[in-house]
Amino acid sequence: MPKPTQAAPFNIGTRGSPLALAQAHETRDRLMVAHDLPQDAFRICVIKVTGDQILDKPLREIDGKGLFTREIEEALLDGSIDIAVHSTKDMPVQQPGGLVMDTYLPREDVRDAFVSLKYKSLADLPNGAVIGTSSTRRRAQVAARFAHLKVVEFRGNVQTRLKKLHDGVADATFLAAAGLRRLGMDDVPYHPIDPDAMLPAIAQGAIGIERRDGDSRAAEMLAAIHDHATGQRLAAERALLAGLDGSCETPIGGLAEIVDGRLRLRGEILRQDGGAVLTDDMQGAIEDGPAMGQEMAAKLLGQAGPGFFD
Repeated sequence: MPKPTQAAPFNIGTRGSPLALAQAHETRDRLMVAHDLPQDAFRICVIKVTGDQILDKPLREIDGKGLFTREIEEALLDGSIDIAVHSTKDMPVQQPGGLVMDTYLPREDVRDAFVSLKYKSLADLPNGAVIGTSSTRRRAQVAARFAHLKVVEFRGNVQTRLKKLHDGVADATFLAAAGLRRLGMDDVPYHPIDPDAMLPAIAQGAIGIERRDGDSRAAEMLAAIHDHATGQRLAAERALLAGLDGSCETPIGGLAEIVDGRLRLRGEILRQDGGAVLTDDMQGAIEDGPAMGQEMAAKLLGQAGPGFFD
């Protein structure tokens, strides 16, 4: 395998937010260690994506699939980059023809984080308090369990949403605990929410790395940094998402965990307005994770009936 060099670097595609760059840098650093390569053997390539350019509309009002991936995948297909680094929770379950995503870094904290300058938890918020979020899942979960709260649209990266909180646009918001940890933002007043109280987005906290199918050099480079346990967990979660035909803008929660050599999968679907919540919880052999995801999706859809997500 020809190694990347300063003259012919290994190009890593990413979005340009501070969190996306932190994830790309983590990927590069792991590849450097795994293959004993210098930093200048790699190039971080920032690519603007649709989801980062349209900030004046809720995501659910835009074409919901590929908002944070399409332009990066186009660069991967045309050879401008060698690999693409993604937040896996933003990834559609189907990759475009010619692309595969089969490498995951060790998963970070999966939990949502409650962030407020005045309150410590959702339960502390008074009647009429304002929660800011752009997540359809989080909106539905709040509406289902805290109907006395008001939810407003809160777009932007981590830094933008924190500024909105400081400006008084809302009393509280949610961020992914994994993002705060990867950014080293220990000064942010956040409180992780137990998954029993708020099931996270499918694949939350996981970095996925996409490559061209048949690119043996990229495949060999990435195999050295793949975390098998994370891959096993996401195989179950993403099978659940695929069975539900969901996107990152569908109110779906899911979490797979490996405990004592067995896999536990939890799933949740909600009406957009929080008016109905359906859940399931299964356990089985780790290798049966994808089948468990498919089975759970069929069960939840059967209970929901047609038009549940409309």
